[in-house]
Amino acid sequence: MVRVVHYVGFRGDEYVRAYRIWGGPVMIHKDNDPRVMTEVGPEDVVVYGPKSNPTPWVWDASRDM
Repeated sequence: MVRVVHYVGFRGDEYVRAYRIWGGPVMIHKDNDPRVMTEVGPEDVVVYGPKSNPTPWVWDASRDM
């Protein structure tokens, strides 16, 4: 099984520091919404950034296109 790296709540320079430690993310989640944990598998790694406060609302990327 492939390990997927998820970044949650990164906005700025802290992304560069996390990238140096964990490598490039495969999945980037803007917010820590309920959908994040539905996309994380048992072998995955989740790296939480400073803006990863849990939110009850689900961010929909399709509305920003």
